[in-house]
Amino acid sequence: MVADAGFYSQTQERAVQEKGVKWVAVPNRSTRSEERKKMEARRWFKKAQAWRSGCEGRISVIKRRHGLSRCRYRGEEGMKRWVGLGVIADNLINIGNALALAHA
Repeated sequence: MVADAGFYSQTQERAVQEKGVKWVAVPNRSTRSEERKKMEARRWFKKAQAWRSGCEGRISVIKRRHGLSRCRYRGEEGMKRWVGLGVIADNLINIGNALALAHA
């Protein structure tokens, strides 16, 4: 599980671990614990945070490129459809760009 520091809570982290999640990468910016600082400096933790940052960047691009800031459908199912269509559209653009570069 990965999230940014704004979502950190020791209670939440324990609850997630109790449900069987082995890798929880939510930074605690106010920690003074050396053990916690060492954990956050480990390779798996940093890679998880980098992955999260990449996902947020992609979400931002999809929102701008495909107008996902406002859902045109109603309800939860409509929201799922709207986001899914935006992701598919963005994937098609990325595939097209990759093919164009491969054949250039």
